[in-house]
Amino acid sequence: MKNKNSVRGLVILGIVLAAWLVIALAVPFVKNGAYWLSFVFTLIAFLAQLYIFKISFRNGESVRSKFYGFPIARLGVVYLTVQLVLGLLVMALAKWVPTWVGVILFAVTLAAAAVGCIAADMMRDEVERQDVQLKKDVSAMRAMQSKANALVNQCDAPELRAALQKLAEDFRFSDPVSSEALADVEMSLSACLDELQRSLTDGDLDSAAVLCRRAAATLTERNRLCKLNK
Repeated sequence: MKNKNSVRGLVILGIVLAAWLVIALAVPFVKNGAYWLSFVFTLIAFLAQLYIFKISFRNGESVRSKFYGFPIARLGVVYLTVQLVLGLLVMALAKWVPTWVGVILFAVTLAAAAVGCIAADMMRDEVERQDVQLKKDVSAMRAMQSKANALVNQCDAPELRAALQKLAEDFRFSDPVSSEALADVEMSLSACLDELQRSLTDGDLDSAAVLCRRAAATLTERNRLCKLNK
C-alpha cells in the first residue's frame, strides 16, 4: 500500500511538472532574467517535493509519529502551489518585474517552506522520542502487574488468595508510569514480588502472607510517592 501511494504521488507530481513545462516553454513569455529566475526556483520546488515526500512518510515508531508526517507533506504541497502561482505570475510580467523582486519573493517562499518542514519534522521526532520513553516508563509496572495476576493462580488458600487478588487489583489501578524518584521503591516492590513467588512455589503460606502484606504496603508507598512527584 505504501509503495502504491508513493508511485501515485510521483505520477501526480510528474503530471503537474509536465503541465508546467508546457506552459512555461510554450507560452511566449519574455525570457529575461526574471523569467529564468522564476523557472529555476519553480524547478527547485518540484525537486524539493521528492525530499519532502520522503521525510513525510518515512517509517515512524508509532501511529502518532506517522500522523505527524501529513503536515510536512501538506507544507510541501502548499509551497509548490505558491511557487507555481508566483512563478507563472512573474513569468507573465517578466517584462515589467525587476529581477530583484523575483529573488525576494522566491527566496522568502523557499525559506518559509524549509523552516516549516524542519519544525514539523522536529515535532514528529519529539513525538517518537516521547512514545519510546513512555513505553520504557510503563514497562516496569506492567511487568509487576502481570506477575501479581499470575500469583493469584498459584494459591489455593482462600484467605491468602483473596489478599493476592486484592494486591493484583491494587496494581491494576496504580499509575503505570515510572520515574527516577520511584526507582528505589519499585526495585523493593519487584524484589518483594519475587520472594512472594518463591514462597508460593515452596508452599510456605505463612511467609507468603507476610510478603503479600509487605508488597501491598510497598505499593501504597509507591503510589504516595507517585502523587507527590506530579
